[in-house]
Amino acid sequence: MNVKSHLIFTLYTIYGILLKVMASKGKVRGISGQYPLVQNVTVTAGGTANLTCRVEYNDNTSLQWSNPAQQTLFFGDKKALRDNRIELVRATSSELTISISDVTLSDEGLYTCSLFTMPVRTAKAYLTVFGVPEKPKINGLTKPAMEGDRITLTCITQGSKPAADLRWFRNEQEVTGAKEVNASGKTFTVRSSLQLLVNRNDDGVAYTCRVDHVALAQAPQQATEVLEVHYAPRVEIIHSLAVPQEGQYLKLECVSRGNPSPDPVMWTKDGGELPDLDRIIVEGRELTFTSLNKTDNGTYRCEASNHLGTSSAEYVLYVYDPNALGQHGTDHALIGGVVAVVVFVTLCLIIVLGRYLARHKGTYLTNEAKGADDAPDADTAIINAEGHHAHAEEKKEYFI
Repeated sequence: MNVKSHLIFTLYTIYGILLKVMASKGKVRGISGQYPLVQNVTVTAGGTANLTCRVEYNDNTSLQWSNPAQQTLFFGDKKALRDNRIELVRATSSELTISISDVTLSDEGLYTCSLFTMPVRTAKAYLTVFGVPEKPKINGLTKPAMEGDRITLTCITQGSKPAADLRWFRNEQEVTGAKEVNASGKTFTVRSSLQLLVNRNDDGVAYTCRVDHVALAQAPQQATEVLEVHYAPRVEIIHSLAVPQEGQYLKLECVSRGNPSPDPVMWTKDGGELPDLDRIIVEGRELTFTSLNKTDNGTYRCEASNHLGTSSAEYVLYVYDPNALGQHGTDHALIGGVVAVVVFVTLCLIIVLGRYLARHKGTYLTNEAKGADDAPDADTAIINAEGHHAHAEEKKEYFI
């Protein structure tokens, strides 16, 4: 009986220890879980911000949201601040979520979630509000601009937070401007200037200022201005034939580029009016000869002007006789053949002469070497070498 009692006592003791351990674990778990959990929120001005506070383990203790001014927004599911923008999304024993619509920059700051335990536990979430930059405006453009003018285009945008970035484009190619940033309360005013020395190539060019900002990731704001440049005309004459011949059709086109357009153009021949012939037709900028002859020879001038200046170009017309041109062609071929033969013969002579000079120089150097031992100079060395050679021949004949 004593053994049985002892065994029962031991079992109760172990059971009690287990209950205490489990109770202590449950107590620690409850304490550690009764802390509010929040997250920072970022929203664009005009958007909606959702603020969520959660408690992992809660014993029906109330949750509360308050704004940066420590004004209570919601206590559980009870609204405390009269602001139509603030609404309840979800309220349970473990979560309190509210929404703020039509957010403004003044809503930015630290929001506090409170869990009313003893003591009260809190967590803070920072609400960041991006200021949306206004559509940019381009100032400083004069219409029309004159070639040679110096102008400064200025692009400006206001209301951005953080400060926006401005980029310039000339048509589709990016160009660099000078940026300036000024703070105005919580927002920024950004300017960018682009200096131009205007020329005729800028006429019709589109200059675009684009705003890059985190609040405009999907649709960047931009403004575009197209330059109109006035400049004096430039003229050139384009002809349809390289070698005009009698009986052929010839067209001269006066190409004039200017703004305002220099229209109409004026054609003259040898400083005077064009001859009144049926074969010569003037249509706008074109001068056409339906059938050329020798009487058409002369200097033709095209002149164009606008309020900024006058420009002209000349074309000297010489009409060739087709038969004479063919004979000249034969003569030219003959002359070309003769020139080729002369060049070939000259090259051959140069080669032969070069070989002869090279061999003669070798002989000179050999003779000089033969008499160099006893001679005071090069000439004496050659003479000695020749005498030595002659003496050797005599010996040669003697032995024969």
